Amino acid sequence: MFTDTERQALYKVIRTRRDVRSFLPDPIPQDKLDRILEAAHHAPSVGFMQPWNFILITDQEVKERLSWAADKERRALAIHYEDDRKDLFLSLKVEALREAPLTICVTCDPTRGGDHVLGRNSIPETDILSTACAIQNMWLAACAEGLAMGWVSFYKKTDIRSILSIPPHIDPVALLSVGYTDHYPPMPLLEMVGWEKRRPLDSLIFRNKWGL
Repeated sequence: MFTDTERQALYKVIRTRRDVRSFLPDPIPQDKLDRILEAAHHAPSVGFMQPWNFILITDQEVKERLSWAADKERRALAIHYEDDRKDLFLSLKVEALREAPLTICVTCDPTRGGDHVLGRNSIPETDILSTACAIQNMWLAACAEGLAMGWVSFYKKTDIRSILSIPPHIDPVALLSVGYTDHYPPMPLLEMVGWEKRRPLDSLIFRNKWGL
């Protein structure tokens, strides 16, 4: 179905993709943005419910309010760490919402498809899992387009709903900063600073039963 070159390109994008926190102000070409959103919309979804929506945010005032919400939560979370770990956490740049030319809020609508979505009745959280597939597609597409993306996960959902006028039943799953960068890290940021390391794959694989 695919040539060796095409397969190698896919795996290269998967290995290269990073969570980026530093952006240039350069605008994103519309054709690139269109392809990234198309990639997201072609993600798999349980029962083909396609629960996602995408709020494109370029207004600086709105981005400032989103950044405030993220920073508020970052400072609140700092109490869970002590001493050097806390200092390291507070030194990390966890968001660039003011800086990036575009932020995309990816949402999940648990009501889409009605009361009986094939496959979702047994496992309700498959709507969020389907939305996560769309986010992964966006991230890989952005990398392939030469753009950087950063997932901001420090916020209270009530704050984001208020700032973006999102209805109460809609779940704001992710804030994604998108743009060009002059610093694309060679490895995940948290690995670079010693916060965590990648676990050996062999230790995560079992055969037939858990632990075997």
